[in-house]
Amino acid sequence: MDVTKKNLLILHLTVFVWGFTGVLGKLISIDAVPMVWYRVLIAAATLFVWFLITKKNIKITKKQFIQFFLTGGIVAIHWIFFFHAIKVSTVSVTLVCLSSFTLFTAILEPLIKKQPIQMGDILIGLLIILGIYMIFKFEGQYTLGIIFGLLAAVASSLFSTINSTLVQKSEPSIISFYELVGALFWITLYRLYDGTLLHTAFNLSAKNWFFLILLGTLCTSVAYVAGVAVMRTLSAFRVALITNLEPVYGIVLAFVFFQSKEQMTGGFYIGATIILASIFLYPIYKKRKNQL
Repeated sequence: MDVTKKNLLILHLTVFVWGFTGVLGKLISIDAVPMVWYRVLIAAATLFVWFLITKKNIKITKKQFIQFFLTGGIVAIHWIFFFHAIKVSTVSVTLVCLSSFTLFTAILEPLIKKQPIQMGDILIGLLIILGIYMIFKFEGQYTLGIIFGLLAAVASSLFSTINSTLVQKSEPSIISFYELVGALFWITLYRLYDGTLLHTAFNLSAKNWFFLILLGTLCTSVAYVAGVAVMRTLSAFRVALITNLEPVYGIVLAFVFFQSKEQMTGGFYIGATIILASIFLYPIYKKRKNQL
């Protein structure tokens, strides 16, 4: 197997693992805030051990530390909203709403980078809005989950746009580590404020510990390192197309694990199809536009 095919396989497995994150969020029987706290704690510790083993230099400037640390707060908000959406709705609803990340990126990236918004971006965005409207209309009982799923997409779009600038000057793995540390810090502050951390006895069930370790290691730190590594040989277009399979993998996995609980109305699937078709069309449109 040549390097390109090997990296394509690794990327598909990585995206598949990311899709499994939603299933784990449903399987872990603790609230979203402590779940994310455990996740970033385990992930940051795993990455730190990996840095020690590889003897990687992780020194950064004070300015970089502040940037990564603050961005980590947005990462924490994204994950908390994401898992809370899963708790109050379903994995399928949350993942489809999270796919609107493309829409918010098309809006936020030009604003942050002071670039003009493209007409094609607006059209793709309108298609995604139509899909979201269909889901709202036919899955009204999951309104709270839809709202938190969309808020998670906004937060994801925001920190991804920021990271697209930061990655020009720093290594992705180092950015990720300090953002995880930042996320841990901000969630710890919040848990000290609401008093929940003071009563944390770490006496979770064996099942919860197993799923949390899986979430923090395989689905976060390991998947991240693997995902970054393959980007050195694969084009951004291929990476974007395959990454868009995350909600597809996640919805299939959710149906396998939860079956009837993940069954939706026909309106949901129409809306989901519109959204997923839009996010697959987006990188194709971007590639053709850049070739003009």
